[in-house]
Amino acid sequence: MPTELVRMDHINKFFGRVQALNDVTFHVNQGEIVGLLGDNGAGKSTLIKILSGALQPSSGDILIKGSKVHLRNTNDAIRYGIETIYQDSALVTQLSIARNLFLGRELIAGPRFLNRMDQRAMNDVARGLLKQVGISKDIPPTTPISALSGGERQAVAIARAMHFDSDLIILDEPTNNLGVEETQGVLRFVRSARDSGHSCVFIAHNIYHVFQVVDRIVVLRRGRKVADDIIPSQTSIEEVERIITGMTLDSFNGHKA
Repeated sequence: MPTELVRMDHINKFFGRVQALNDVTFHVNQGEIVGLLGDNGAGKSTLIKILSGALQPSSGDILIKGSKVHLRNTNDAIRYGIETIYQDSALVTQLSIARNLFLGRELIAGPRFLNRMDQRAMNDVARGLLKQVGISKDIPPTTPISALSGGERQAVAIARAMHFDSDLIILDEPTNNLGVEETQGVLRFVRSARDSGHSCVFIAHNIYHVFQVVDRIVVLRRGRKVADDIIPSQTSIEEVERIITGMTLDSFNGHKA
């Protein structure tokens, strides 16, 4: 039996009188990549913002490794091992690769009260991390983020999550506006994260990218979970598209989490 890492149990979210999420239960197992799909307005972003601590649910519970937790903000989520990588990577473009990797968690040289950053140590770690996530080019860790391509920026963000040993890495539209080669690079990084023992939630409008990397697909529609436990190797892209748009009976609806 797989070990459950995260469970969101009967989550509801209201914005005034508008119900964005309606009794959604969602789980991710350890070492699993879950694709979260749905049209615009389906509730994907709201669900992920709750899991990342950016929003509070109106009702429902969040459990991490079987224990109920209250994620009051994004720092709480990070402390519980949940790292979110958004489409824009949330990187500071003026700062170097190394500085971005350790932003807010800088290595300190000498006595801590002197608060002197150990730039050499951060550069050394950055070099190793860039290789780990598949960047073969010899990019100096002192390179500013602004000089990197979109795929390289995503690689830095993923490397940060992997280095700080995040149990769950959430990728929100990580392949948007990327070229073919960069997109394949991001997909390789997702696979390498799983191979390193991390779990991932992969959110993307491009269902073809999802099918290439995920173990299981969950579909939201109009704030409800309409399908769960869809295994890409056992279905087709066309069938999942019909479920997303509501053009077919929810044949997977019996496989609730």
